Amino acid sequence: MYTFLNAFVRNERGVSALEYAIMAGIVVVALTAVGTTFSGSLQGLFTALFTKITAASAT
Repeated sequence: MYTFLNAFVRNERGVSALEYAIMAGIVVVALTAVGTTFSGSLQGLFTALFTKITAASAT
């Protein structure tokens, strides 16, 4: 039992998986914050871009 517990404590695979999960959570929170902050301006940007592309393809 001692050998199993010692190997379990020294196993670092779970630690790196936890680090990746935390990093993924931070990225999701950052992308959500950016999307919420700039949603109006991004919508205007894509609307203008779509209008220009549609006008260019009609000519």
